[in-house]
This record gives sequence, structure tokens and C-alpha cells, in this order.
Amino acid sequence: MAETTPSFKIFPGQTFPLGASEVDNGINFAIFSQHATAVTLCLSLPQRGELDKLDDGMIKFSLDPQLNQTGDIWHICIEGLPRSNVLYGYCIDGPKNWDGGHRFDCNNVLIDPYAKLVEGRRTFGNPKHKLSKFLGTYDFDSLPFDWGDEYKLPNIPERDLVIYETNVRAFTADESSCLDQNIRGTYAGLIEKIPHLLELGINAVELLPVFEFDEFEFQRRPNPRDHMINTWGYSTINFFAPMSRYASGGGGAVNASWEFKEMVKALHGAGIEVILDVVYNHTNEADDKHPYTTSFRGIDNKVYYMVDLNNKGQLLNFSGCGNTFNCNHPVVMEFILDSLRHWVVEYHVDGFRFDLASVLCRGTDGSPLHAPPLIRAIAKDATLARCKIIAEPWDCGGLYLVGSFPNWDRWAEWNGRYRDDLRRYIKGDAGMKGAFATRVSGSADLYFKNKRKPCHSVNFIIAHDGFTLRDLVSYNFKHNEANGEGGNDGSNDNFSWNCGFEGETDNAGIIALRFRQMKNFHLALMISQGIPMMLMGDEYGHTRYGNNNSYGHDTALNNFQWQQLAARKSDHFRFFSEVIHYRQKHQVFCHENFLTKSDVTWHEDNWDNPDSKFLAFTLHDKNGEDIYLAFNAHEFFVKVSIPAAPRTRRWFRVVDPNLASPDDFVGEGVPGVGSTYNVAPYSSILLEAK
Repeated sequence: MAETTPSFKIFPGQTFPLGASEVDNGINFAIFSQHATAVTLCLSLPQRGELDKLDDGMIKFSLDPQLNQTGDIWHICIEGLPRSNVLYGYCIDGPKNWDGGHRFDCNNVLIDPYAKLVEGRRTFGNPKHKLSKFLGTYDFDSLPFDWGDEYKLPNIPERDLVIYETNVRAFTADESSCLDQNIRGTYAGLIEKIPHLLELGINAVELLPVFEFDEFEFQRRPNPRDHMINTWGYSTINFFAPMSRYASGGGGAVNASWEFKEMVKALHGAGIEVILDVVYNHTNEADDKHPYTTSFRGIDNKVYYMVDLNNKGQLLNFSGCGNTFNCNHPVVMEFILDSLRHWVVEYHVDGFRFDLASVLCRGTDGSPLHAPPLIRAIAKDATLARCKIIAEPWDCGGLYLVGSFPNWDRWAEWNGRYRDDLRRYIKGDAGMKGAFATRVSGSADLYFKNKRKPCHSVNFIIAHDGFTLRDLVSYNFKHNEANGEGGNDGSNDNFSWNCGFEGETDNAGIIALRFRQMKNFHLALMISQGIPMMLMGDEYGHTRYGNNNSYGHDTALNNFQWQQLAARKSDHFRFFSEVIHYRQKHQVFCHENFLTKSDVTWHEDNWDNPDSKFLAFTLHDKNGEDIYLAFNAHEFFVKVSIPAAPRTRRWFRVVDPNLASPDDFVGEGVPGVGSTYNVAPYSSILLEAK
């Protein structure tokens, strides 16, 4: 203990809670490392220098295994430390046995996995601080956040959700947001745009990763991607700390935490739930060839990551990002649960979408588990009981679990089959009519098992990965040259159709067909049983010019273009918004249970003809307010016989994307529908019985 400073009093400390905590006699620090042989706590006090030049200015406390180690927990308590503005990390040493899975290096100052706040560079994408270090910090000075007397959680039933996938930074970073420069691309910026979300009609936002990440990770060494800035954030540094550079005005970690809560409070006040896209399948620390050691790798690589002890201790890679988090190791499992609970208790979030969730179904050796302990624990956890839990049910190791994700009747899934089948049917592929009918009626073939419901299918046509909706109808091929990998990145299986010309065109006929197809897709999504999810920007027709893997572009390629929204407010946006509001008003689209014969009539006797691309059906309402829908994926008009309306009612036309705005959607309906209707090529109709 010789390296202490006279103004501090040192105590052995306690094992719990992990992280930095305030106790009666000071600040307690506790960290897990099963295989460490030496642990040093490193502190930087306020005004002790910038993060870029920390190496000289840190006070170090060597932990004595006799006094400061209990089992696998290392701990120390220090009296006399400030209650905030202290940066801290650990230097950890241990076995140098690479083949045994260890990666100890006592020269690295490592972030505490349980740090509740992380400080790094203050401004997003500031090249002057490109190589800035990241360290944990704490704040025991601030008063508890005031959620307000009138505050309550939205608690929206799953079946009533309409999810809007968005990125905190990209949503308001563009100049066209007309926000003050200090709040563009921040939690505070998102608050300013809540009126747009309400006008659109969605009631849940799914935020791309908001845990601390390093947007400059691609620029730490020369490589084909070293021109890129990671704007999506699927590269977590710490699983407890909100992304500090989403604070307004470069406010840092403490302000980021506060403003995140302000954002959640404001969204909840507007009746909008907050779902976080979380990445527990890998971290930012990359692979063994080019490691970026910031935390777990140097603390206990063999515990935190899957390693192949039969192959010289190499990292296993089921994430496609160089490492795989060892999710079903008991210590790592408890760490993940602690992280999730923290976001629910401290930040009041309403749910989680788990990136590459099939990784979470693998054992410590990477083999698939029938009943993964972590997946079960999340489903059964009392703190998480009110949360929506959504799996992306695949990974980069080929474990495809759509419809068979272990679920305990709790887990919902991103339905990748829905995406592919709808894309193929609407663009006119042969033999897709039956699959289309199955998908829009809730994917019973996948989810009608045990006590699962239609709401366990999260239906989507577009997500952050892949084409935008505009690009889905404008490009047959991906155009990823700007990503620096020679076009080799991004999916080749997009099931897209460019409507007759690749990319941008001024051909009025092609443009009209593309906008009609976008409306067809949106209508199909919003009338489907299950939970619909749409991507930000599709409400005005955002294009990334065919780039289907745009994670590294902090530009208009990803950023919401508010001037384009304004230009399309009265036609394209209006249609999208009206259809969402229409869904919200009609429970016939949001059945609690799977459809029965009394719920739907299929006007179809041609199921087995692969060349038939027209489908019509009636959804029956118990009050007689039936909905008739028809989708025509042929390149010619189809004159269809309209069934008789329920007794004492007539059919009113609500939707026909072939008509110019505002006639493409008329909420109160247009009377005078006859016994037949001529449905245009690549179009659809919705009739309501009144």
C-alpha cells in the first residue's frame, strides 16, 4: 500500500456491489477477475489532465490479495475521495498463457465492466480526440432524477405496439432538423422531434445502440474502413453507461445520463415506449489479430469470451466481429442480467431487442443449447417482467432460430421470414401467395406453439440493416463501394426490384410505380397480425443510394433529411401516417390470438397456381365493421368481384395507392363501391364495411 497519498485513508473494502459505490467510510471499488494475480486501481482526480494524456497523472493503489481479495472479487475502499469527477480504471496482471485463453497485460488501464458512467472524448466524431481513452467515472453528488408526480409508464400491450426503429444521432444530426447545433444528434434533440413521432402515429421507439461505444474504432490503424465513423454503435465498450457523446453541447457522461432520463420521461409523457437495441453478443475489443483492449479482454478474457482451448486459445467468432461474449458462463450471465436490470430500474426503459440473439443460445464452447440459462433467466426475471423482450433470432455462425427461438412463451422475435416473403410477393415473384397469406395473418406456422401469440412475431420489411424502403424499390443490387471493402460487405439476398431502372431516375412512370410499391409494403405491414416495425426515414422515402450496409457513414446517407420530409408531407408521409393511425383504431388488425375461420375469409380458390399473384380476403369484425383487402402483384389490372357487405352495411373505399393523394387514403371512406373493383397493377385496396 506504499503508493497511496496522505490525504486518503484506505480500507479493505467489500465485495458487493460490483463497480464503484458510496459506503459509510468512503467510495468502495469492487471488480471480478477469476484469473488475475495482481490488480491495481488507477484514479485520476478532477483537473488532473485530459483523457488523451492520462498516463502520467494517475494515482495507483495496488490491491493486496490477502486484504483486498475475496474469492474472485477484488475490492478496496478509499476515504477522502471526491464524490464525483473522478476517473478510474484498473491495471490487471495474470497468467501469460495465450493458449489457455488469457490476454493479461498490466500496461493497459481498463474500464470497470460495472462502471455506471464512462468518460471519453466529449464531442461525437471530433478528430482532434480520435485516440481518446475511455475510463469509468461515478456521480454521488447529483440529486436523484425527478420523474415527476404525474409520471407513469405507458405499459402498452404488445399487440398494440407500432415500433419505429431509429438512431439517436442520425435522427436529428442533419442541419435540416433546424435544431440548435448543440442539441443536434443528442437525446435532447430527439425530445424536440416527439411531435413528429406523434403525428406519424407510432407508439414505441427502438433505439439503435445507446451504450457507450467508440465511433472512431475503425480509424485506430490503417485498414480499408479507416475513413468510416461508426454511427450505428454495435460495438459496446460498457454495458451500463449511456453513450456520453449523445449529451448536448459536449456535456459528458453525467449530463448524458441525466438527458437520457429526460428523453425517456418525455417519450413516456407522450405515450411512447422506449425499447433499446442491445448488443450482448460481442464487444468493441475485436479479434486477436487487431485487438482493441479496453476492458473485458484484459480483466479476464477466458471468462468473458468464448475461446477455443483446442485451438491455441483462439477467440471463437459467432458474431462476425472477431469475438463472442461468453453469455452462458454463470458470471457473464449475471453481468448481463445486472446490466438489463440497471436500464429498467435506473432509466425506466420498456424493453430490449437483442442483437444476434442466437449467440445468447450458445454454451461456453459455442455449441447450441436447447434451454439456454441466460434466455430463461431473462424470461423469468422479476425486474424484467414488464419489459418487451425481442430476439434477433440468428447469428453469424449459422444458428437460425426464426420460429424456434427458446422463448418460455415470453420472447418475441424479429420475423425474418416475414420480411423475405413479403418482399418477394409484393415485387411479383411466382408462387408466393400462400406464404404472403400466412405472414399477414400472424405466421401461425412459426408461432402457434405452446402459449405463443401473434405478437411474438415482430413483422418488418425494412430495418437498419439492408436497404431502406425507397432503395428496396429502386435497386436490384447493393452499391456499397463507399464502405471500402470492394462491395464485398452487406447482404446479396435483398429480394428487391428496381421497378425497371437501377437507381435514381426522372422517369415519371417508374417513380410513380416505386411510390405505389412503397405504399403497398406499408399497407401490408400495418394490416398484418403481429407487431409492425418500420425504419426511420421510410415515412418520406429516405434513400442511401443502394448502400445496404451504411453503419460507417456519419452523413446524409444515414441522417434523417427533414427538408425531404417537408417536401413529401402532404402525400407520401400523409399516407404512411394515416395508415398507422387507421391500424391503431381497428382491433381487427391486432388480434390477441391466432385467426380462426370466423375471423377471416380468404376469397381464393387458386392457391396452388404459382402464376397467380392476386390475393383478396375479408377480416371480420364482431361489430360488423369488416375490412376487405386485396393485393395485386400482377403487371395488369385485375377486375375482382367484391363480396356482399355485412347486413345493413355498405363498402367504403379507404385505401387505393393507385390514386393520387389525398384520394389514396380517405379515412372516412368513399361510398359507391360496386360489385366489382378494378385493382391496378402492383397495387392494393382496403374497403371498410359501414
